[in-house]
Amino acid sequence: MAHDRSSGTHERFRPGRQLRAATFGHTLEWFDFLAYQYLAVYFAAQIFGGEEGIGSLLEAFGTFAVGFLARPVGSLIIGVYADRYGRKPAVVMTMSMMAVGSLLLGLCPTYAQAGALAPVILVVARLLQGFSAGGEYPSASAFLIESAPPGRRGLFSSFMFVASSSSKLLTLGIIALLSLFLDKEQMYDFGWRVPFVLGAVLAVVGWWIRRNTSETADVAGINERSARPTLFAGLRRYPRYSLQLFFLVAAITGGQYFWGTYITTLFQIRNGASQQVAFVASIVSLVVYIAVQPLVGSLSDRFGRRPWLIVFCVGSGLVAVPLMSLSSPAVGVLITVQTVGLLFMAFGTSILSAVMVEMFPAHARVAGLGFAYSMSVVVFGGTIPLIATALQGAGHPMAIGWYLVALCVMSLVSVLTIRETSTVDLQTGTGVSEAAAPDPSRPV
Repeated sequence: MAHDRSSGTHERFRPGRQLRAATFGHTLEWFDFLAYQYLAVYFAAQIFGGEEGIGSLLEAFGTFAVGFLARPVGSLIIGVYADRYGRKPAVVMTMSMMAVGSLLLGLCPTYAQAGALAPVILVVARLLQGFSAGGEYPSASAFLIESAPPGRRGLFSSFMFVASSSSKLLTLGIIALLSLFLDKEQMYDFGWRVPFVLGAVLAVVGWWIRRNTSETADVAGINERSARPTLFAGLRRYPRYSLQLFFLVAAITGGQYFWGTYITTLFQIRNGASQQVAFVASIVSLVVYIAVQPLVGSLSDRFGRRPWLIVFCVGSGLVAVPLMSLSSPAVGVLITVQTVGLLFMAFGTSILSAVMVEMFPAHARVAGLGFAYSMSVVVFGGTIPLIATALQGAGHPMAIGWYLVALCVMSLVSVLTIRETSTVDLQTGTGVSEAAAPDPSRPV
């Protein structure tokens, strides 16, 4: 339920400030979360007490997976908190938890210093980060979309993935700078800690920015008219919406992890591309991907959400196998593959937050969309590296392309069952609109 911004107590409600608070915080959330993935090679042996190599690295990535497993739990608990007490307290909470988790990682003792306590601290830090990340996206999405001016929910929605993609650029940039000024021994000794400590400090800034925003939901009014939110209220009361969202997100999260991250690793393994080629391709493709998001978001405000979701599903499905057939290690080839893959992704990711928020009524919005989204990410997104590597190792390099096609078909079926949501009046909290055509002039 969107806030009544016409009341005297909310005269200072400013959508632009809300947008900056949501996106800045979301960028920092994912910077802290992603830094672990890129820095594990430096701290794995020190924290887990083994020799440098695949064994300690596997332990480090096993702990990385712990963060993923904590996400559905975080989405449920923080989602219910957001539905009961407001979106603002929830997004402030996620920022606080990510700051603590990152600081624990940055100050974590080595195995030589603390013995078995070192990996325990690491696991606790990752649980905090995963729990926080699970609640961040649904809470921040509701906070942002409910803050959007009339006819601009799609545009505001696009900045969620602009933020998460920018966090990857920020992570890569800081690690590249550290590698430039520190030698390999220094990176192993203390350099890997710097991004985590920096992330914790910046998270405090994000916490302060979010503390100085306005609430978007009249929680007292919502709870007066509806039953008190519970953990599985969204799933129990709106099973159809939950299933639709779960399968809609399948191709989005699978494609995001594949085209956004794993494709560069696959090209290094299969095509012999260098790390430098992979780095350049990631930067170029992410910049293009970020630039396209607001355009698609704005178009969805004018023409509706469903057409662009269909373009995403059909386009991503059609290009997956042809792109996987390209086997050159040249930088131009990888840039083309990753950029085309992410371009079609933009048609889905740019409007995902708006669609999710518009699907669920206000009293069960954050918990409902959060659990369905997080479960889909765990099932279809977090497993992408494992599936792609297993298929490559089994001698079926093209099979991952067909797997992505299957995800696109699954999501397309879901899209075709979802009614147009761009005309939903969030103030009514009634869920999906019956209208088939968007009306951007309708108030949020």
